[in-house]
Amino acid sequence: MSPVYIGDDAAVDAFYTPVRKEGIIPAIESAHAVAFGMELARKMGRGSVLINLSGRGDKDMDYIMEKYGLR
Repeated sequence: MSPVYIGDDAAVDAFYTPVRKEGIIPAIESAHAVAFGMELARKMGRGSVLINLSGRGDKDMDYIMEKYGLR
């Protein structure tokens, strides 16, 4: 697979998705993978996408809220 680009807005939106749905706070680096996984899942239509989350998102929460606010 070729490298892909995930913009900041998509990553920040994806940061909030597992927080709201599962109570899991991903690290901002992992939020980029979540954004791509969500995009890939939409294109696939069927099947599963497995995403490995690393890091701790609680350390990023203040930065995200200050810079992007609640979405």
